[in-house]
Amino acid sequence: MNKILIIGAGGVGQVVAQKCAQVSEVFKEITLASRTESKCIAIAKQVKKSTGIDIATAQVDADNVEELVALLNRLNVDLVINVALPYQDLTIMDACLIAKVHYMDTANYEPLDSAKFEYSWQWAYQEKFSKAGLMALLGSGFDPGATNMFTAYAAKHYFDEIHTLDIIDVNGGDHGYPFATNFNPEINIREVTAACRHWEEGKFVESDALSTSQRFTCPDNVGSFDIYRMYHEELESLTKHYPSLKKAQFWMSFGESYLKHLEVLGNVGITAIEPIQFQGQEIVPIQFLKALLPDPSTLGPRTKGKTCIGCVVTGIKAGKEKTVYVYNIKDHQHCYQEVGSQAISYTTGVPAMIGAKMILQGKWLKAGVWNIEQLNPDPFMEAMNEYGLPWKVIENPQFDLMK
Repeated sequence: MNKILIIGAGGVGQVVAQKCAQVSEVFKEITLASRTESKCIAIAKQVKKSTGIDIATAQVDADNVEELVALLNRLNVDLVINVALPYQDLTIMDACLIAKVHYMDTANYEPLDSAKFEYSWQWAYQEKFSKAGLMALLGSGFDPGATNMFTAYAAKHYFDEIHTLDIIDVNGGDHGYPFATNFNPEINIREVTAACRHWEEGKFVESDALSTSQRFTCPDNVGSFDIYRMYHEELESLTKHYPSLKKAQFWMSFGESYLKHLEVLGNVGITAIEPIQFQGQEIVPIQFLKALLPDPSTLGPRTKGKTCIGCVVTGIKAGKEKTVYVYNIKDHQHCYQEVGSQAISYTTGVPAMIGAKMILQGKWLKAGVWNIEQLNPDPFMEAMNEYGLPWKVIENPQFDLMK
């Protein structure tokens, strides 16, 4: 097993291609495919320049199962790394089943016409992948992905039982634009403006988007930031697989300028996902906005500062209450110097490469559909240290989070 197909040529696809090429002893044949092959060719040139490794490119419509199957059969790949749009997860999974290829992604499926973030559609493929003897690995990015691994690692090594989980995603970077998103604008805005849900006493509790906030001071002199509670997909899988959790929340930092622009854009309707008629043709407002905003893949050279993403876990060990904070800090400019991207793409792309490596080397390979935290976190965590995402653990940290 050594042939992979990466689908998606955005900022994350660029990082995945670069990092896989850096580990050419595992990823012996790499193909990068997208609806727009010219983007793939540009990335392939970057990869060749930085690593000396040649990667192939292809054109494919990830919404078209027949096209995907034809490409998979032609390439005879072992694994698909899906870093395309979340809307395309199911068509790519269908194609993998037909072509008998293992599958993995970094974000759960969501329907194009509804901002619903649920694993139910992909979990429904469990029997199909199991019977086919194929693996589908879900959510091998950073959040979800590394955050799930942080939780699993803490639960395995520091606790007998975990009770609360706070996932905190701080982006202290500054790209200089009044308003821009660090990953796909359409996905980003749909995610941020969706109703908030957090887990409490056995059920999800809904509240208005970004209605709850607090101040959080990152370790290692990264700074203090306002973080806002929002829903993120790993809450669904982590609360399922760690039923001892009494409360689980996801927090993300936002600057004042971002929030003000988002409020105004929402008020005038340009973040809407429902189609409208404009000058005789149908357009989706948020897709029009995406066309106006800076491409996230171009933010690398101008983004300064650091990310700080981690998990605060509380629980019981040997009958005593305990708190552990597992986190990673990454400098945007260090990422740009290595692979030509900002840290958001980097921190998503590296775990995707690591998850693929775990499958190809047989460390995680097993039939069925699996969320990443269901697998042994230790080799993944070791690989994070090796491939650019070193992490730290603080036991009983001296900060108070809103409970």
